[in-house]
Amino acid sequence: MTARTTITGLIVAQRTRHARRRAAVIALLAALLTTIFSLTLILGQSFTPPTEVLRVLLGENVAGASFTVGQLRLPRALLSVLAGLSFGMGGVAFQIMLRNPLASPDIIGISSGASAAAVFAIVVLSLKGPIVSVFAVVAGLGVALTVYGLSSRNGVAGTRLILVGIGVSAMLESIIAYILSTAPAWNLQEAMRWLTGSVNGAQLSQAAPLLLSLVIFGGLLLSRQRDLEALRLGDEMAAALGVRVGTTRILVIVAAVGMIAFATAVTGPIAFVAFLSGPIAARIVGPGSSPLIPAGLVGAVLVLAGDYAGQFLLFSRYPVGVVTGALGAPYLIFLIIRANRSGGSL
Repeated sequence: MTARTTITGLIVAQRTRHARRRAAVIALLAALLTTIFSLTLILGQSFTPPTEVLRVLLGENVAGASFTVGQLRLPRALLSVLAGLSFGMGGVAFQIMLRNPLASPDIIGISSGASAAAVFAIVVLSLKGPIVSVFAVVAGLGVALTVYGLSSRNGVAGTRLILVGIGVSAMLESIIAYILSTAPAWNLQEAMRWLTGSVNGAQLSQAAPLLLSLVIFGGLLLSRQRDLEALRLGDEMAAALGVRVGTTRILVIVAAVGMIAFATAVTGPIAFVAFLSGPIAARIVGPGSSPLIPAGLVGAVLVLAGDYAGQFLLFSRYPVGVVTGALGAPYLIFLIIRANRSGGSL
C-alpha cells in the first residue's frame, strides 16, 4: 500500500510539474505575442504614440492615427495573429495524430489544394474577393478527404498518408504552374500575391470569418485534446484506453483542415508556419503536455513577427510567406538529414 501510494504521489507530482510548465510557457508566449502586436501598431514607417493607439482602439477618431493604425496596421496585425493561431493549431494536430513532424498541411497537399482552387478561380474564372476564399476552403477540405481516403486501406498509416499527400501535392503544384503559364498579366500578379502568402491589403472585414472558424474548429480540436494525445501511443493502445480512434481521426481532420483552409483562404499559404509551430512548441513545453495552444501561439508569433520583419527589418519589402519560407526550409532539411543519419523515421 505504501509503495502504491508513493508511485501515485510521484505521478501526481510529475503531472503537476508538466501542467505548471505548460501554463508558464503559454503565459510567456501570450506576453511575447502581446508585445509584438503592440509594437506593430506603434512602430512602422512612422511612430504613433501609445496613447493615440489606445484611443483608436477605443473607437475615437484621431487625426492621422485613425487611418494609419485603424485601417492599415490593426487589420494586418489582427489577421496575422488569427491566421498564425489557425496554422499552428491545425498543423500540430496532424503531427500529433500521425506521429510524424512531416504531417503538416504544407507537405501533405492541403495548402496546395486551396492554392490550386484559388488560382483557378482568379485566372480562369476571373473571380475576386470572398468567392475565391470559398473555392479555397472547399478545395482544401476536398483534398484532405481525398488523401485520407487514398491512404486508409487497413487503417491510416502516417507514412502512407504523407506519401500520398506528397504525390497529390506535386500533381496540384503542376496544375498551378500550368494555369499560371496561361494567365494574362492582370490576373497573374493577383494570383502570385495570393500564392506567396501575404497579409498585404488586409481588411477588418476579413477577420470575422477567420475568427469564427477558429472558435468553431479550434473548440472542436480542444474538445478532443485528450483523445488526440492518446493517439500518440498508437491506435491499438488508444483504443484500449477507450478512445474511438476512427471518430477521433475524422473529427481532428475536419477541425484541422477547416482551420487551415479558412486561414489559407484569407492570407494564402504562408509557408511552413503549420510545419514549424508544433516542433517549436513541443520543445519548449516538454513531454507529457498537449502542445495545441502553445503551437497556436507560436504560429501567431511567427506570422506577426515575420510580417513585420518582411516590411521593415530587411533590405527590401517581402511578403510574410517569403520570410517564413526562409525559416522553414532549413528545418525541413535538418529533419531529413537527421533521419538519414539515424536510419529511422522522421
